[in-house]
Amino acid sequence: MKPVFVKTKNVKGFINLIHNLKNKPENITKIGLVYGNAGLGKTKTALYLSIQHDAIYVRATNSMSPKWLLEEIAKELDEIPRFYTADIFRQCVNTLRSNPQMIIVDEIDYLLADFRTIETLRDLHDETGVPIILVGMQLAKHKFKKHTHLFDRISEIYKFSEFEYADIRQITEEISEIEITKDAVCLIYNKAKSFRQIVNTIDAFEKVAQANGLTQIDENIAQEVLGG
Repeated sequence: MKPVFVKTKNVKGFINLIHNLKNKPENITKIGLVYGNAGLGKTKTALYLSIQHDAIYVRATNSMSPKWLLEEIAKELDEIPRFYTADIFRQCVNTLRSNPQMIIVDEIDYLLADFRTIETLRDLHDETGVPIILVGMQLAKHKFKKHTHLFDRISEIYKFSEFEYADIRQITEEISEIEITKDAVCLIYNKAKSFRQIVNTIDAFEKVAQANGLTQIDENIAQEVLGG
């Protein structure tokens, strides 16, 4: 399997959201929300784009407090977090003002039960002006809407949609070491719903091809592999 990051429709949507946030006027907030069902590659995309854009990437966890989140951001900024929350906040603000970096917070759903932590992110944005992207699950947007004062601060939203045939065709063409026919891709489309399932199926096809000296996986072979 080729080590390629495939820029599917969803990835391009995430990239476009970043572009739009970075180009907002000064009087418009630069807070974005990316959300969608599990298995569509949100985390993989967030990690990839955080590297591409030299951004701070933080993964939220259950019961994460404002202080805990600020400590994680400070560490990503190569700072040693101070003891008091207010001091860590000022530490992050000062560092981001001198060296602005976009912040991506993944698994934002863990923070939606107690909005103090998200409000801390909002305050960090207001003090520094750096773009902040929140990445969450399918219900993230709905949960934000219950808190109008926070939802109104989100200026860009992108929803990861289910993989279409064209997405899966693109993935197979770019990462597979063997040819997978269009009919075989249709079988993947009908059975695989997550990115991991798609990649695992391609891997299975490649192993079968290698074991049998094949250069192509057609519908019949794909049916045997998937049926087995």
